Amino acid sequence: MEKVRRILVHLSKDKGVPQCARFVQSITGHFAGSCPEDDHVKVSCSLENNRFIIENGNLTQLRRAQFCPFKYLTETEAGSLPDEILNRGVDVGVAILLQSSDQKVLLTRRAASLRIFPSVWVPPDYCFSGGHVELDETLLDAGLRELKEETGLELDPNDVASQLLGLWESVYPPMLSRGPPKRHHIVTYMLLHCSLSHLQLQASLKPEPAEVSGCLWVDTNLVKAIVAAVDGEEEDPGPIPTNTAQSVSVMEVSPTGELSESAMPASVLCNRAPAHGEDVERVSTGTKFALELWLKTLESQG
Repeated sequence: MEKVRRILVHLSKDKGVPQCARFVQSITGHFAGSCPEDDHVKVSCSLENNRFIIENGNLTQLRRAQFCPFKYLTETEAGSLPDEILNRGVDVGVAILLQSSDQKVLLTRRAASLRIFPSVWVPPDYCFSGGHVELDETLLDAGLRELKEETGLELDPNDVASQLLGLWESVYPPMLSRGPPKRHHIVTYMLLHCSLSHLQLQASLKPEPAEVSGCLWVDTNLVKAIVAAVDGEEEDPGPIPTNTAQSVSVMEVSPTGELSESAMPASVLCNRAPAHGEDVERVSTGTKFALELWLKTLESQG
């Protein structure tokens, strides 16, 4: 069967015919209406005929970082981008937030050798790994496939409960101070409820070392500390609360795929994206958004 190598974002306003989004176009700003500086809007989305369509609606949260390059990119800067960048459109990514039965979520550290977001903690995702959504494949199927490829965890879609958490407008580099944009994605964050505990799931972990250098499970207390360290804000969130573990257990992945347990300061996960210079090991800004939405789902469940 022929495969669609890239599913692109298409935009529709007021029931208009969906149009392919331009690479330099801010998707969030497009739906912000009279407030183009807003970083958070509500939309509806669907995957139809191998097009990811975003339109006016009130069902799904779409957010971007306050330092998103497409908020500040001038027409001159946009016009100076290479044609192969300008003409590539906006890609679609899928990230799986896997929740164990004991309410922990799996995060993976991207390998240091990767060109894009090296050593950054994210949920298992394919949006920067060269993956694709196959013809007639759902976003959930694509996410489960990548979950298996990156972590070795094979879950049957009939055995998990899933829900769309939200959409994140992701750009690399994440801010103009680090160079002009080279990648532009809408990341679809999906929450999967699994009936197995994190220890049962961890026993089946077989990460792909070319993609993943570490795995860890975060609980709600640690997630609250992570999302409190808002990227782009200068105010110090303060020390990690005393009711939160000051170190976390990480499964380090060797170049040959072997796992070994080590301890890492929890403060590493609370690092913020630096405005200048080299990036640091941290939880990605989009992942913080998804984790914040995850906490809200737990609160709504009472």
